[in-house]
Amino acid sequence: MQAAYYDRTGAAREVLRLGEFPTPEPGAGEVRVKLATSGVNPSDVKTRAGLRNPTLPFAKIVPHSDGAGVIDAVGAGVPAARIGERVWTWNAAWKRAFGTAAQYVVLPSHQTVRLPDDVGFDVGACLGIPALTALHAVRMDGGVAGKSVLVTGGAGAVGHYAVQMARLLGARQVIATVSSSQKGALAERAGADLVIDYRGDDVGTRVREATDGEGVDRVIDVDFATNVAESIGVVKPEGDIVVYGSSKPEIAVPFLPAIVKNVRVRFFIVYNLAPVDRVAAIAQLTRWLEQGSLQHNIAARLPLAAIAEAHELVESGRAVGNVVLETD
Repeated sequence: MQAAYYDRTGAAREVLRLGEFPTPEPGAGEVRVKLATSGVNPSDVKTRAGLRNPTLPFAKIVPHSDGAGVIDAVGAGVPAARIGERVWTWNAAWKRAFGTAAQYVVLPSHQTVRLPDDVGFDVGACLGIPALTALHAVRMDGGVAGKSVLVTGGAGAVGHYAVQMARLLGARQVIATVSSSQKGALAERAGADLVIDYRGDDVGTRVREATDGEGVDRVIDVDFATNVAESIGVVKPEGDIVVYGSSKPEIAVPFLPAIVKNVRVRFFIVYNLAPVDRVAAIAQLTRWLEQGSLQHNIAARLPLAAIAEAHELVESGRAVGNVVLETD
C-alpha cells in the first residue's frame, strides 16, 4: 500500500515522503479500514515539526489520527458484519507508528465509529480531533445550558464546531472572536449571537457590553498563551475557562485577577479523554450527524501526494477550516 511518512522531524517539504508499505492485517480485536480520507490537524503538524519532542518514538511515522473509510477486514473476535461498514477513526496515530496518511490502517475495533450513510468521508476525517474537542469543551463540568459562552477562534476547525455545539446544547448566548470578516461570516452562520474581530475591536469591552457587565460563564480557548489575560478578564466570577490549545508551552497567569474571581481553569487534550466522556461524546455526535444538525467547514481537499502542502496550510493558519487528504 502507499503511505506518507517521515523518519525525522523538520519542515514538511524536507521530511514528508511517499512510500510503499506492506498492507497491514488485523489481529485479534482489530479491524482494517480502507481509507478514503485523512484529516490534518495542528497536533500532527507540531509532532512532525518536532515542536513537542525532536526525538521520534518510532523509526518511521505514518502521521494523522483522523480518517474515514470502509472496513474491509476484521480480526478474531470482531463480528464479520462489520466488513463493509463506513467508519471514522480516532487516535489512529496517538502513541502508534501508523496513522491514517495511508491507503489502509489497522486499529482496535472500538477506535472505528460508524459513519452515517449520508455523511461524506471528508466530514468523517474531521471528527476525531476537531469535533470531539469542541464537544468535550462544551459538555464538560455540567455543560453550557442556560449559560453565556465565548469561543475564541470561532471560525477555526474546533471553534466552528464549538459555536454550533454550544447553541445545540442550550447556551443562551454564544460569542465568538475571529480575525477577519470572512471568518466572522462563518461564525455567524454557525450560530454566534455576537462576532468580535479581535484585530479591530476591544474584546473585553465588547463582551462586557454584551453581557451587561457580568462577563461570560465559560470561555473555550484555542490559545491560552495569547488570550490568558483577556480570558480571565471577560469570564464572570466562578466562571470556567476551558483550554484545549496554546501557542507556547509555558504561560504566565495573572494570579490576582484570577483568584479574586474564583476562576476555574480546565485543561484537556482530546487524545486523553476518559472512556466515559468519549463514549458519551461519540453518542451525541452520532445523533447530530444522523440528524444533519452540524455544519462542516472543509477548507481544502488535497491528494495524499500533496501532504506537505496540506501540512503547510495548517501550519501557516491560512486554511479557514479543516484540511483533508484524499487517500484512495
